[in-house]
Amino acid sequence: MVDIWSRRKRSEVMALVRSRGNKATELALARIFRRHRISGWRRNQALVGKPDFIFRKLAVALFVDGCFWHGCPRCYRRPKSNQRFWDAKVIQNRNRDRNVNRELRKLGWKVIRIWEHDLKKPQGPRIKEILEQMNSKKGRPLGRAANR
Repeated sequence: MVDIWSRRKRSEVMALVRSRGNKATELALARIFRRHRISGWRRNQALVGKPDFIFRKLAVALFVDGCFWHGCPRCYRRPKSNQRFWDAKVIQNRNRDRNVNRELRKLGWKVIRIWEHDLKKPQGPRIKEILEQMNSKKGRPLGRAANR
């Protein structure tokens, strides 16, 4: 199908589209939290970098990084067309992630990042490791889930 707009016009239109995260991925992690009785998380909170989940009492910001958009070393497949654009885009995203991590840590937040592909595993992400990382900041258990 032929595009009705020029490349320039298409670019302008696409630039107006703003991402709201990967809702399906975030909901999958929310289900995992509920299944493991992990409470205290919030979504869509105004914080540097817009974390997917925050645990305010523990000062933990959790991000689920998309394998394509963040250049997962295991899953990322470089597109065959417009490679310079995509290489620059992934590098820009990774740099932004590092800057966000740095800013959140300066504000006293612990940052945890997990890959999208971890949510697709039958057992889900390594929930025990995530809990250990979350609890290591202040050494407090996270409710019942910490004992499982």
